[in-house]
Amino acid sequence: MTDPFASQGAKAPPKPYTHHEGRREIRSFVLRQGRFTPAQQRAFDEAWPRLGLDYTGTARDLDAVFGRSAPKVLEIGFGNGEALRFAAAQDPDRDHVGIEVHAPGVGRLLNALAGDGARNVRLYHHDAVEVLDNEIGDGVLDEIRIYFPDPWHKKKHNKRRLVQPAFAALLVRKLRPGGRLHLATDWAPYAEHMWDVLEATAGLRNQAGPRGHVPRPPWRPETHFERRGVRLGHGVWDLVYEKL
Repeated sequence: MTDPFASQGAKAPPKPYTHHEGRREIRSFVLRQGRFTPAQQRAFDEAWPRLGLDYTGTARDLDAVFGRSAPKVLEIGFGNGEALRFAAAQDPDRDHVGIEVHAPGVGRLLNALAGDGARNVRLYHHDAVEVLDNEIGDGVLDEIRIYFPDPWHKKKHNKRRLVQPAFAALLVRKLRPGGRLHLATDWAPYAEHMWDVLEATAGLRNQAGPRGHVPRPPWRPETHFERRGVRLGHGVWDLVYEKL
C-alpha cells in the first residue's frame, strides 16, 4: 500500500506508544490511517501552525497556549471531530484540547475548525497516554471526554481496550477536584467493563449512582458512531463520573 504521507510530504504519523509487561509488548492504540486527501494535507500545512500542538514530551502551559486562563476540556480519540467541533462552538468560555492518532480525522477537523474561525481548540496528533503522562499537568483539566472508543468486542482482545485500571488512575490524576469524566459507548459489554474499572478506581464517584448511566447530556451531540449503533439496534450508555 502506498504511504500517503510519503507521497504528499505530510508529517509522518506518530509511532504507536509501547510499554513492556513481562515479555509482551502492548500498544496503547492500533493505527488505522485510511485515505489522506489533498484537502486534509492542506489543513496540516495551513491550519496546524495555529490549531495544532506538536508533542514535545515536556509539561505544557495550556493557559499560555490559549492566551487566557479558562477551564480546560480534553477529548481523547475525537475521530472525525463532530463532538469536539460542537463543543468548541457551543462552549466558547472553555478551552478544548483534542487527541487523535488517525491523521485523516485530524485533517478533517482542522479544515472544519479553520472554516469556523475557532480560537478555543487545539489538537494533538499523538498517543493519548504519552500526552497525558508528559504534557498535561496533574489537576489541570476540568473535564475529560472519551466517546465511543473501540470496544474490542472479542474476549481475547479485551485487554486492548483503552479503559483499563492504570489508564483510569491516570485520568483521575489529571482532573481537578470536582472535575468530570464522561464516557459514552454503544456496546453493552464495554459499558459493563467501564463500570468494572471505574467503580473500582479511587477518587471517582458515579453521578448516576453505582453502575448507573445518564441520558445523553446536552453537551454531547449525537455522533456518527452513535447513529450507526442505533441503526444496528445497540443501546447507548453515557457514564459520568466526578473526581472527589
